[in-house]
Amino acid sequence: MMEYKEIYNKLGITDETLDKSEKMISDLKDRFDKIDRLCEVNQLKVIQAMQDSRVSEACLSGTTGYGYNDIGRDTLEDVYAAVFKTEAALVRPQITCGTHALAIALMGNLRPGDELLSPVGKPYDTLEEVIGIRPGRGSLSEYGITYSQVDLKSDGSFDYDGIRKAVNERTKLVTIQRSKGYQTRKTLSVDEIGELIAFIKGIRSDIICMVDNCYGEFTEYKEPSEAGADMCVGSLIKNPGGGLAPIGGYIVGTKECIENAAVRLTTPGLGKEVGASLDVLRSLYQGLFLAPSVTASALKNAIFAAKMFEDAGYAVVPDASEQRHDIIQAVTLGSPEKVIAFCRGIQSAAPVDGHVTPEPWDMPGYDAPVIMAAGAFISGSSIELSADGPIKEPYAVYFQGGLTWAHGKFGIMKAYQMVKDTE
Repeated sequence: MMEYKEIYNKLGITDETLDKSEKMISDLKDRFDKIDRLCEVNQLKVIQAMQDSRVSEACLSGTTGYGYNDIGRDTLEDVYAAVFKTEAALVRPQITCGTHALAIALMGNLRPGDELLSPVGKPYDTLEEVIGIRPGRGSLSEYGITYSQVDLKSDGSFDYDGIRKAVNERTKLVTIQRSKGYQTRKTLSVDEIGELIAFIKGIRSDIICMVDNCYGEFTEYKEPSEAGADMCVGSLIKNPGGGLAPIGGYIVGTKECIENAAVRLTTPGLGKEVGASLDVLRSLYQGLFLAPSVTASALKNAIFAAKMFEDAGYAVVPDASEQRHDIIQAVTLGSPEKVIAFCRGIQSAAPVDGHVTPEPWDMPGYDAPVIMAAGAFISGSSIELSADGPIKEPYAVYFQGGLTWAHGKFGIMKAYQMVKDTE
């Protein structure tokens, strides 16, 4: 035990913080046991999908050039469709990020004169220019696609009356953001998403329901695609990449929706038939295999962070006892100094660039300076231990990830100490 304390002390963790964390972890044992069971079920789900899709060693080798007849790429898409229980999937390294995946899904399935509806309030900041909420070159609004929004009620529930009024003859696609983004609202559960989709389909069954699934994969026993979503969209440098995917995004859903998205990613007439996988397939397969376990670690990290900061008197969403539906933990710190301190604590625990001091900056796609802590093996990977937040009211920080529980625990203690030092 002395060696255990000594290594933490050498890394800057005080005995007081360590003792406090050990008490918190003991209190969380039952919650962590449930996460282990969730991990086990999701792990078996991925294994079954890989076996049913007949993944072989040949699938791990990539292609170059046009990428015609890329067996590894096509089989990986079969695996994703099996995991998410959909008709088809588009899983490509050519998809640069989650925002890109969402833009492809939207632009592939909307036409001039259509209307896009968000029934869960404002979408994530980087989508504002895609939609045209903020002026953006090549936005949906430039192509004659309008946008409508219905905010959540003050208690976080759906405004069903408002949604019914907002749906009209031009409503073509509904976008549902599962996670909170840079907001302090609750994350939507798969069951809640299913109820919302059923309501919308009850108004008009032909409306396409798309779920922004970023940060939510493998946090429950089922995915939104099993609750009626026509499309689910996400990034491979978040949960499903397992910390190994170096780039990429996915779209899963109906065959028609996926084909529409594919021709937007590549070009009409070619669709899914082109797009060489180069040498990343092994990482994409192995990352998906590890994803349930890595996501389970991230869930434990988020719950531990909630417990530590809730006990210190800060508002957290969700709190340490609530059911989790994504890996994001929001902590409202109340001042720019504390947001910066939190992020610097996370950065100081990183295996890569742990010596670097993060500063707020005017990041493209955001309307306020943003600070990001991400000493990651994959640049920008938010399944790795990371934290970020806009420097604006209410001065909340958003913590996520951690490839291992031990690393997440250490990072949270460092962040806790740095925030306490500002008080």
